[in-house]
Amino acid sequence: MNPDFTYIVFLMPELDLVRVLAELLVILLSAKLFGELAERLGQPAVLGELIGGVVLGTGIFTFFHLHDPTLALMSEIGVILLLFETGIHSDLGQLLKAGPTASAVAAIGVVVPFVLGWGLMIALGRDGMEAVFIGAALTATSVGITARVLSDMGKLQLPEAQIVLGAAVIDDVLGIIILSAIQGIAASGSLQWSGVIKTVLMSAGFLAAALWLGPRLADGLVKIVHRMRVRGVLVGAALCFAFAMALAARALGTAMIVGAFTAGILLARTDKKEDIDETLRPVVDVFAPVFFVMVGAKVNLSMFNPSTAENRAVLALSALLIVAAVAGKIVSALAVREKGLNRWAVGFGMIPRGEVGLIFAQVGLAAGVVAPPLYAAVVAMVIVTTFIAPPLLKKSLS
Repeated sequence: MNPDFTYIVFLMPELDLVRVLAELLVILLSAKLFGELAERLGQPAVLGELIGGVVLGTGIFTFFHLHDPTLALMSEIGVILLLFETGIHSDLGQLLKAGPTASAVAAIGVVVPFVLGWGLMIALGRDGMEAVFIGAALTATSVGITARVLSDMGKLQLPEAQIVLGAAVIDDVLGIIILSAIQGIAASGSLQWSGVIKTVLMSAGFLAAALWLGPRLADGLVKIVHRMRVRGVLVGAALCFAFAMALAARALGTAMIVGAFTAGILLARTDKKEDIDETLRPVVDVFAPVFFVMVGAKVNLSMFNPSTAENRAVLALSALLIVAAVAGKIVSALAVREKGLNRWAVGFGMIPRGEVGLIFAQVGLAAGVVAPPLYAAVVAMVIVTTFIAPPLLKKSLS
């Protein structure tokens, strides 16, 4: 056998496996250690996991690769599982009851940040294309961050939590629509209304079909599980249902996390809700921290060094974007008209952008519409909003 072929086939996979296992080792250790520290300081564990990611992102371990495709894949799976678990903890009745309010919160939380971001860039004399991309980046909401904080606090059943989660899901659908629009702008320099209309119809069709067919599919799945004896059939069947719903959502043009969240909501209405939750929790506890650590690891601390004029300009622009991002989401809480509800909690829950905001920025960067300094400012905005939301949300609900 060719020695070069032997090296490629047998040795390279082993080396990749060693590196990935080492990366997972430091990711999980940092997530749990910093998460424990955050808990002891009275902060949500997710904040500690983000800080643990920042530490890893400094290059303290040379074998840790921020752009490792395996870690990126596990991170995406972690988001899907986290939203699936969140759906299981959610009450469909309360979520539907919060529907009108959640829709209003989501609408304001998209329109106002977009206008603020677009207006800020125009006021600074930036190009109109840049203004559109920055406005779009500010509209995003990362439901994963808020869902984790609410779950850690045991507050998922609160009406405020249902409003935030409902609004975040609607934001995801609107975000796909906006992303489709700006991708069309980047590709042709004009708004592609055909793509936008197609995305709207596909998203609406998926949600309608899920609410209509979903309960029948979930009940049928539970009946099959009752008849099976193989070990782990419950968690396996639940994950298959979540992945199938996520793939169906993706195939119909909406976000996979929307499908996973919907799958959790549907299974929460079955008599196996508690059993699924108990068996799923260890799986989520492995994959979800990978996502949060990788979000924190994307922090480039060198861009916060004010030693150069370019860095100072980036810091100033970052501060303006952060103010616009936070204010735009807090204003959305004005849509909450029910008496006795905590508006601050709703507003704070909508603040984090997480990975969603990064997607918009990366699309603009890849298309050559957003320059690297502006991209750095957007990343700073995403990081700060992701970091400040958990303690603000926890304080408002304490």
